[in-house]
Amino acid sequence: MPVATVHLLRHGEVYNPDKVLYGRLPGFHLSDLGHTMAYRAAEYFGAQRKAGAEIVHLAASPLVRAQETAEPTSQALDLQIATDDRLIEGGNHFEGLSGVKGHLRNPRHWPYLINPLRPSWGEPYQVQVERMMSAVKDHRDRAVSLGGPGAQAVLVSHQLPIWVTRLAAEKKHLWHDPRKRQCTLASVTSLDFEGERLVAVRYTEPCADLLANAANIPGA
Repeated sequence: MPVATVHLLRHGEVYNPDKVLYGRLPGFHLSDLGHTMAYRAAEYFGAQRKAGAEIVHLAASPLVRAQETAEPTSQALDLQIATDDRLIEGGNHFEGLSGVKGHLRNPRHWPYLINPLRPSWGEPYQVQVERMMSAVKDHRDRAVSLGGPGAQAVLVSHQLPIWVTRLAAEKKHLWHDPRKRQCTLASVTSLDFEGERLVAVRYTEPCADLLANAANIPGA
């Protein structure tokens, strides 16, 4: 049976001086550090290819920060970027607000807080998993059609969709503390398949040394 790998790459740091929970809002570009992270990710995948990895397919969320993160990998590996709406950030009622904790005291937001397990303030975790895994499987199959057994694909997405996809892959419950997600900026969560069967989940941080100076808003 074909063996394939799908790498879920989180975008790099975003220029966001007002610390907005930007969610799906347009116009939020990578910061200078974010561009450095994107090039570091490209170097990481370039090194993987030189070591024999058959990375043959690249896709990204339509949001500009994901497209900008994908661009250096596109250039380094000579791959076109396929845009896939299923890789987009999770929907969030608090999108566009700065200092979300302060807004939680406003009674008009309370109806959105009644069920943190779903969660009631945004796109349900299970819905995010379903759309992400649909994308993962389609792009996995596309990679195998291009590169044969052992082919790999890179999908550029966002912290929350990647994290809940990993939780589901590891058969863990989907509700969680956003502050404890293991999905740092420009990190890579890799899903290994044997045919249709997911057999392993791996995680690495190509930009670990850059994180100390990065702004990282949970949920952004």
